Amino acid sequence: MSVRVHFLGCGDAFGSGGRLHTCFHLRGGEDSMLIDCGATSLQALKRQGIDPGSVASVALSHLHGDHFGGVPWLIMDGRFAKRTEPLVVSGPAGTEQRVRSVWEALYPGAPEADLPFELRFLQYDERAPTTLPGATVTPFGVIHSSGAPSYGLRVEYAGRVISYSGDTEWTDALIDLAKGADLFICECNFYDTQVPGHLDFRALETKLPQLDCRRLILTHMSEQMLERVSGLELETASDGLAVDLG
Repeated sequence: MSVRVHFLGCGDAFGSGGRLHTCFHLRGGEDSMLIDCGATSLQALKRQGIDPGSVASVALSHLHGDHFGGVPWLIMDGRFAKRTEPLVVSGPAGTEQRVRSVWEALYPGAPEADLPFELRFLQYDERAPTTLPGATVTPFGVIHSSGAPSYGLRVEYAGRVISYSGDTEWTDALIDLAKGADLFICECNFYDTQVPGHLDFRALETKLPQLDCRRLILTHMSEQMLERVSGLELETASDGLAVDLG
C-alpha cells in the first residue's frame, strides 16, 4: 500500500523563506493524520485542498506554537463545519491543558461550548507505543526546552514507518528513532551555528552514517540554511512537497 507524506508546512518558528509552520499530512491508510499542527496548519490544509474534517488524529512532537498552535483552529473549524467524526490529539504531558489555555486566550469561552464530534487527548509515555486511529506512535525523548517533554516521533502507518526528529539538538535517541524508517524527517534549523535545542547541518553531517533509514529529508530550516539548500546533497522539504512511500 502506498503512503503519501504531504509537507503542508516545513518552516521554522519565524516563517523563514515565507514557509508555513510544521505540519505533515499522512494518507493511504483507513484514516488520515497530521504529524504536528503549527499555527498555520488550517490554512495549509485548505491551500492543498484537504478537508480538515478528514483528519482523524494529530500527533504532536512538543508544545511550541509552531508545532501545536493550529490545534484550536482545527477544532473550531470542525465545530462550524459540523464535523461528526472523532478527532484524537496525542502529545506530551500537559497537551490538553496547553491546547485549552491557548484556545481560551484566542476565543474566550470557546473551549466550554459543545462540539458536534468527540474530541480526545492522549498523553505519551517515553518509548511506549500510543495507538491512534490507523497508526501507532512511539515517542523518543529529545533535547529541546518547551515547558513539557519534547519528543521525536516514530509513526507506524499503513505498513510504513515515518520517523520525525521534532526539534532537538543532537542526541543518540535519533539513531534509534531513524532505524529502519522508510522516511526520516529531520529538523536542521541552522547550517553551522550551534544553538541549544536545535540541529545544524555541520553537526548532522558527521552523524549521517549512524542514521539507518531508507530516505532522509531535512525540514525546519532558517534563512541561514535556506541560503545553502541548492548546494546540499541531502533532500530538503518545501511547502507542498508530496512524497510517496510505495
